[in-house]
Amino acid sequence: MTVNKSKAAFRTIAEVAEKLGVGTHVLRFWETKFSQLKPLKMSGGRRYYRPDDIKLLECIQNLLHNERYTIEGVQKLFREKGIKEFVGDVIQDDFFSCDRRDEPTDLPAGESQSDSNLKPLIADVINELETIKNNLKNNLQ
Repeated sequence: MTVNKSKAAFRTIAEVAEKLGVGTHVLRFWETKFSQLKPLKMSGGRRYYRPDDIKLLECIQNLLHNERYTIEGVQKLFREKGIKEFVGDVIQDDFFSCDRRDEPTDLPAGESQSDSNLKPLIADVINELETIKNNLKNNLQ
C-alpha cells in the first residue's frame, strides 16, 4: 500500500533510494562524502530525509551520473561555488549551518532545537498512521 505524502513530508531512506534509483547503501556512502547531507536520525539509526536533503541528493546524483563528475570533483565544486549555486534558493537558510546549539531561539523554555525539528516529522507520522488506520478499517468492513 502506498501512502501519498505532502511535498514537505520527510522521507525514509528506502523512499529516497527508490525515487533516485540507487541503493540505500549508496545514500549512506554519499553521507560520508558530503558533510552537507545530514538526514534526521531517530533512535535505532533510522534516517528521515527532509525535502532539502532530497534536493541536494538529486543534485549530487545528477553531477555524478549525468555530468560524470567524480566524488572529489563534486566536493570541489561545492567548496568553490557553494551548494546554493547548484540547488538554488529552495534550500532552507538553516540547512547550511553546522551547529546552531549556541544560537538563541524563540523556542519555549525546556524545548531544544532538536525537539522543534521533530515536530513536523511527528505530525507526518501521525497523519500517515491515521491514513493507514482508515484504509485498514475500510478494507475490513
